[in-house]
Amino acid sequence: MAKIKIVTDSSAQLTPKEIEEYDIHVIPLSVEINGENHVDGETITRQELVDELRKGNIPKTSQPPMGRFLETFEQLGADGSEILAIMMSDVLSGTYQTACSAAEMVKCSVTVINSKETDRALSFQVLAAAKDATEGKSVEEIKAHCLDIHKRTTTDVLIDNMDCLVAGGRVSKLAGALTKLINLKIIVRLRENSLDVVYKGRSRKAFLKYCQELSKFHQDNHIQELSLSNVGTDEDFLERIKETMLPEGSKDAAYIARLTSPIIMTHTGLNAVGVITLTEKEEPEENR
Repeated sequence: MAKIKIVTDSSAQLTPKEIEEYDIHVIPLSVEINGENHVDGETITRQELVDELRKGNIPKTSQPPMGRFLETFEQLGADGSEILAIMMSDVLSGTYQTACSAAEMVKCSVTVINSKETDRALSFQVLAAAKDATEGKSVEEIKAHCLDIHKRTTTDVLIDNMDCLVAGGRVSKLAGALTKLINLKIIVRLRENSLDVVYKGRSRKAFLKYCQELSKFHQDNHIQELSLSNVGTDEDFLERIKETMLPEGSKDAAYIARLTSPIIMTHTGLNAVGVITLTEKEEPEENR
């Protein structure tokens, strides 16, 4: 059986140790700041992007060029290996479609998965796939495992200000000005085919109230992993979210809190927090 190599994009919330240990190949997206292009993870760090946002500089994003995919696929497949590329949700980016187009243009065997996720939720699938590959599982078995993980994953993003959403064209300037005037906070959920506003409030307390409501759903469906990917959010607030989200039965859940990728920061803005959970049992379809 041919070796399976795992590819993903730089929106995935992976630690350097995970990337090295599981030999994961990451194709970077790019951000443009004041007319200058930066390659995620290569010419700009996560902290540097936070610093730019604090200066009031709002970046633009661009997906990886086709050539980057072609080069990566051809190099990885040169020894006869199969390639499994697990990409961020097509709701957020055209990266998945670009990967699919590249897969059709190379001679090696490439399977592309639309994870329907991003950030640590994408990493849940990527890490599972990498582990499955080392155990000799087939591409079809790995695809089924990724789908199972997706069904047990939820991704909510707490948006502290609307500046980046307005700049990215996801909300109008008028709506952004009004929400700033009344200090409105929103929470969006990434679903199968949409990114939906699911909660609104007037202060950070609204975030904690929402997380408290979420935690009730996990009394009988314990959280296995919790990620609080963020954009420079203070540690005390992250700790309060963690304590709110993890009911007694989930206290042993794996936990990670890191700066998210520059790609995600560009859309969510300063102080945003991605509350991402992987649970024991499948989440109701309306949550996904």
